[in-house]
Amino acid sequence: MSREWERYEQVAAELLNLIANELGVDRFEGKQTIPGASGTHWEIDAKGVTEDCERIVVVEVRNTKARQSQAKVGALAFTLLDTGSDGGIIVSPLPLQAGAKKVAAHAGVHHVQIDAGSTPRQFAMKFLNKLFMGITVSATARAEASCVVRRVCKQCGQRFEVAENENVCPACANT
Repeated sequence: MSREWERYEQVAAELLNLIANELGVDRFEGKQTIPGASGTHWEIDAKGVTEDCERIVVVEVRNTKARQSQAKVGALAFTLLDTGSDGGIIVSPLPLQAGAKKVAAHAGVHHVQIDAGSTPRQFAMKFLNKLFMGITVSATARAEASCVVRRVCKQCGQRFEVAENENVCPACANT
């Protein structure tokens, strides 16, 4: 069983693929390591790419109970700088702190807010001024049918409900 943060990372990558075009990429790939100009390698939670790989967007996923600080967003900003990425996305369930918003705006980092309990089918995701939601609806249906067979009595011509295989109505059958 995966840990909660791993599940959140996987769900985030799947949900980001739903809005990839809104984020300026064609698709998102999962966790990987990418090289930096400093000579180090950076483990990233996901990466957005265009088909021609001309544009790369680094994704940092943080499922925490606290708002992301300017230091956390600053660390992502340096990762973007060192890797030569075209932009970044930080995913978290809560809004960014005020200082983090300023750093994000300056560094080209977008914030995508995804509810902590989200699944690929049931989710609430906010990006810029847009809200994306997935809702699962289940329904139960039940039907009953009954059949009434009526015939015309061969003796009197009246219609009657058939119980089995009668050819005459009950009144004529009793005479």
